[in-house]
Amino acid sequence: MPRKALYNVDDVLEQAIAVFLEHGYYGAIMDEIIARTDFNRRGFYLEFGSKQKFLYIVLAHYQEKHLSIAFKHLENNQGMMSIEGFFEDYVSLVKGRGCLLINIITELGFDDEKIRDIGRHYIDRLQIDFIGCLEKAQQNGEVRSDINIEATALQLSSYVQGFAVNGILAGDTDELYLATKALLGPLTR
Repeated sequence: MPRKALYNVDDVLEQAIAVFLEHGYYGAIMDEIIARTDFNRRGFYLEFGSKQKFLYIVLAHYQEKHLSIAFKHLENNQGMMSIEGFFEDYVSLVKGRGCLLINIITELGFDDEKIRDIGRHYIDRLQIDFIGCLEKAQQNGEVRSDINIEATALQLSSYVQGFAVNGILAGDTDELYLATKALLGPLTR
């Protein structure tokens, strides 16, 4: 009869998020991952197979448990309210820490095809959701009628990536909230 696991996978993945945010993929050594997740080395490799496979699982968890909170606003498609809600939650997520997904894409995106695919899917989803919200906002008269929706969605997506990096540098200041207001202000009537 198999033994019951003595760990909670969600807790392990949350601890791993912290390690990868602090050190990146290459800087996160296995000894620290093992120590911070309360795994033993053998159990880790039986459960996850390799550090790389573990990273993919951590990224899926991060998207599902953290990024999805911000994305829910966009998926509700309530025009500018959804875009503003997205940025509010995203800034709270990356403030002082950065975004694990963007950090890993930056670190591994050239060398790891799966990371590149995850990143492409993320950016495509972000742009499509922004397009939908901008179209709704235009229908509601919340944004100027002369904006190019696709170009604006691309701009917003690019800012999200920049916010992820600036979140580390800005620390606990309100810079990202001020930047959000400056970014969205010219779009509205």
